Amino acid sequence: MYQYFRGLTIREGTKGVPAKRAKQLFEEVGWSQGVPLWQEEKFSLIFENSTWAFTVWDQEEMVGMVRVVSDQIMMATIMDLVVSEPYRGKGLAHKLISLCMEKLPHGDWFAHTSEENFSFYESCGFHVEENCSFYGYRKAREEGHRI
Repeated sequence: MYQYFRGLTIREGTKGVPAKRAKQLFEEVGWSQGVPLWQEEKFSLIFENSTWAFTVWDQEEMVGMVRVVSDQIMMATIMDLVVSEPYRGKGLAHKLISLCMEKLPHGDWFAHTSEENFSFYESCGFHVEENCSFYGYRKAREEGHRI
């Protein structure tokens, strides 16, 4: 699936994510450094072994991504969410979170993130206590879908 958002293309899929660009995004935000060339393939494999992923493209350049691990029934965890610096502040991260949550709208969502990102996730509807989570059953109950 492809869709367009503010002049960029968002691609859904876990296959064919270029390891080199994923590695560059991870390095840009300080999650990875000094990975040997022979280990570069892991940046594609993490996507292939994820449940869902969305990547953001500006022409031929991947400028953002999110990947999710889930049982596809009750819970999902956003493992990685990255938007390249020049593309931040344009609603891309919110759009990516929204696309993820559409996959499991009444499931329990968690975000593998750090404290400095809690306010962002709260703006996406997550509740921060001891972890950063979005309990879909609470929302479903509020909307009358669950008892």
